[in-house]
Amino acid sequence: MADYLADVKKYDASANADVVNKIVKHLGIALRNRDSSLVSCTDAKELGRVRDNWAGKKLGVSDGAKADSAIEKVCQTMSADNTKSRVTFYYLVAKHLDKLGAL
Repeated sequence: MADYLADVKKYDASANADVVNKIVKHLGIALRNRDSSLVSCTDAKELGRVRDNWAGKKLGVSDGAKADSAIEKVCQTMSADNTKSRVTFYYLVAKHLDKLGAL
């Protein structure tokens, strides 16, 4: 848990540990596999799943364009990071969509 929080704090110094923990619990078993614990901004299918499953279903954002915009911003923010942690990515998407309180 501390590693996930430390990674999120690279992008949001005031990251809420409780929110990070909820994302970790939500992702569960996906975090055990290195490939599924990371997000690739060059994989359109994966970004579509983030939009549909995370932004749409979990965060309740029905505006696909708004979700895509947030995902694109996170990809730009994390562009220097070759291994984009799924926990950090999801946290930042939720933050851009102003949905951290919904978690």
